[in-house]
Amino acid sequence: MATSKILAGAQVVLPTGTVSDGRVIVDGTRIAGSPPGDAETIDLAPDHWVVPGFVDIHNHGGGGASFTSGTVEDVLKGVHTHRLHGTTTVIASTVTGEMDFLAQRAGVLSELAEQGDIAGIHFEGPFISPCRKGAHSEALLRDPDPADVRKLMDAARGQAKMFTLATEMPGGIDSVRLLAEHGVIAAIGHTDATYEQTQEAIDAGATVATHLYNAMPGLGHREPGPIAALLEDERITVELINDGTHLHPAAFELAFHHAGAARTALITDAMDAAGFGDGRYMLGPLEVEVKDSVARLVEGGSIAGSTLTLDRAFKRSVTVDGLPVGDVVRAISANPARLLGMYDRVGSLEPGKDADLVVLDAEFALVGVMRKGEWVIAPN
Repeated sequence: MATSKILAGAQVVLPTGTVSDGRVIVDGTRIAGSPPGDAETIDLAPDHWVVPGFVDIHNHGGGGASFTSGTVEDVLKGVHTHRLHGTTTVIASTVTGEMDFLAQRAGVLSELAEQGDIAGIHFEGPFISPCRKGAHSEALLRDPDPADVRKLMDAARGQAKMFTLATEMPGGIDSVRLLAEHGVIAAIGHTDATYEQTQEAIDAGATVATHLYNAMPGLGHREPGPIAALLEDERITVELINDGTHLHPAAFELAFHHAGAARTALITDAMDAAGFGDGRYMLGPLEVEVKDSVARLVEGGSIAGSTLTLDRAFKRSVTVDGLPVGDVVRAISANPARLLGMYDRVGSLEPGKDADLVVLDAEFALVGVMRKGEWVIAPN
């Protein structure tokens, strides 16, 4: 059972800035403004950090378990694996499959969302371009027909949070409008769109760039393509996979500089091997080999998701890329929470919100995780 606690002494990152020798008051499952009389004080080192729990809007699994094809127990195992790495709120992402299979998976995942184990469903595929399919089965791809998009929305029973679409394909713009009308995020990704086609999709209501740079045409000086359109538009939040494999540090810096801390969402795009290890895995119907923590398709060698966890993305963003801690907190917690319409509950350390938080040491290694007032990992 959650109890009352005061976390004291560390650097606490708030929406208004960082407070040295700060404190976070936890009363039951929520953050409180004043301590109850029976609160336990937990003293943290002054060089440690307390930050909001991480929010991952693009995640296919972990701990050896798949969100796309695993049992309920598998999904919960994957969720717990990422909680151990600081992700207290996670969206379950699917990969391309037969429509009936995806509708069935939506039913399974929607129950877990209704129970609060996951925060909703992200459909990545089948409505993507065969030219930019990445680790998706080309035989199962289809145009983003609004009727098919609606079928998956209905199967998700209100728990569909995001669809990744190649919006230049037949039905793409109409599907964006459909999603926007129903409050579901339309994300542009796995796309072969031009600059102008991308602008059209944004005007129609698209608000997210699925793993910017990856699975889309490169930035050209005569044909700028989708990357330029997505980076320059204030309506777009760009997903970035900061694992050192998906993006060169210069590309990461370029995107973060242009989108800024307010329009960036750090994601994992994790697959089963995250938090588990090297070996052979299945990503939908395709076989993946993970070697030295890099996942690639056995056939063709395309990068197949990642083995990233958000604690590693946080540490890399600060220690390798030199980003301010407050900017990383916005990109890894606040911004994705806002996208999901959950910022009133998660994404920052404010009274009334869920007591979801992460404790990091002076080197930004994770030493503690709390979710809804209960320690997943208690700091020593």
